[in-house]
Amino acid sequence: MTVKDVQDVLGARVLVGENHLDREVRSACGSDMMSDVLAFSKDHSVLLTGLCNPQVIRTAEMLDIVCIIFVRGKKPDETILKMAEERDLIVLETGHRMFSACGMLYQAGLHGGAV
Repeated sequence: MTVKDVQDVLGARVLVGENHLDREVRSACGSDMMSDVLAFSKDHSVLLTGLCNPQVIRTAEMLDIVCIIFVRGKKPDETILKMAEERDLIVLETGHRMFSACGMLYQAGLHGGAV
């Protein structure tokens, strides 16, 4: 699955990284707790979160996360978007709640993997 596929499934809007939507995604992780993301996320994944602070970008960078999706209509500020752009991360936003967005991606074939 590509980030473009993820965008289509969620009807998400691209905030940063429109030129990289062809990147491959292998799994997804949904959490507002970055400690859980650090413990359970895998490479080449998407991170779904409602947490709008720079720690999300730093966590994504450490784990080679391809795309961050802000759920519940959360809008990251310019500082966060600039950090993402500098790191070649893709940032999307969707109005779906995290549970719904994760379920939609799971149904489309994107899984999180076993713990």
